[in-house]
Amino acid sequence: MIFELFGYPILDKSPEAEQNRAEARCPFMDSPCDGGGNRYMSHVDLGKKAEMKAFFRGVERVPSGICSIQLTNNEPPWIVCPRRVFVLGRKSGWGLSQRDVQSRIIKYSGFEPGSMIGVWSEVKVSYKTTGQSNKHFDYTFDYILIPVGRISNSELEIRLKRPKAIIKKDLEKAGYSLSFRDSSYFVEDFPVGKPVIVEIMTSSTSGGDKNKRTTIPMAFEDAILGRTHRAPGINYRQVWARMVSQLVVKSEVGISWGGITFWVLQDVLVDYISKTTGLNILEFISEKTDEVNVQSLSYGNQHKSAKGIIELNEGNLYSGPICASSEPTKRPSFEDMIRAPTCPPIDVLLNLLSKRGPDCLLKIP
Repeated sequence: MIFELFGYPILDKSPEAEQNRAEARCPFMDSPCDGGGNRYMSHVDLGKKAEMKAFFRGVERVPSGICSIQLTNNEPPWIVCPRRVFVLGRKSGWGLSQRDVQSRIIKYSGFEPGSMIGVWSEVKVSYKTTGQSNKHFDYTFDYILIPVGRISNSELEIRLKRPKAIIKKDLEKAGYSLSFRDSSYFVEDFPVGKPVIVEIMTSSTSGGDKNKRTTIPMAFEDAILGRTHRAPGINYRQVWARMVSQLVVKSEVGISWGGITFWVLQDVLVDYISKTTGLNILEFISEKTDEVNVQSLSYGNQHKSAKGIIELNEGNLYSGPICASSEPTKRPSFEDMIRAPTCPPIDVLLNLLSKRGPDCLLKIP
């Protein structure tokens, strides 16, 4: 079943929760819900849905504001929306309901108290090498945080490796504040420190069944109208595949830029990855950062109260090297994520094949 709608547990019927739902607001963004940023297919058109249109006060289209799904009553919900885990760069700056993860990132990033940090979200970096290698880098980063300050045009020309006139034109278009002194200009609040990459990974849902009304939009509609609803399941494997394809790359890039990369995940997702790969996550619990850094977050037992906005305020930092060392005593590394969790003996395969004959027989010519 759906556990949280628009930030509040579905069982919370308080005036505050109901008003927030009627306004289709995300309390974590402090703005209207955007469906998680990339779930446009799950938006609901209300043109022919009178009850839904009345609930949402006449709007024509709303996102399916599902934050989390609970598979059974006795276990924590699985978060399916990245905004539920962590959001930055919105109206409220540092959010009021995600303080724990914010403080952890500040602590481990080494940001100085009082320093000003620039936040860029959804930063797409596309880069091609020239020559024989002809390599292509094309990734989008959830968040990039960098200390900002004042920088001169001469420093910018050196760092950006472009003519001053072109740089100045881009800066003005982007809305940077420029000041002039002695025929030179200075730029305020420009990146001057080391970057911190923050990646959010949440669970994916299975497609659901329209006949059983278990798709995201259908489950959302039934839940809003107070009907019995059935939410889709969790697509565990897809989550792991998405993460493992990016974890090493983005961690390496953070290091090459002189900075650091954090992966922020829910604890149940971390446990799943540890159980289904060669990674033993318990070997990486740490109080300091390394090449790969995974910050887990947890509901703890708070999901049992089912009232108000629940802050995720428990979890661990898991950090370690990307690759195993070449030393005789090898240190565990995050490349274990691509190794098998265990290798079943051959008799397991043969027993399966004994219950299913071959599809065909081929003779080698």
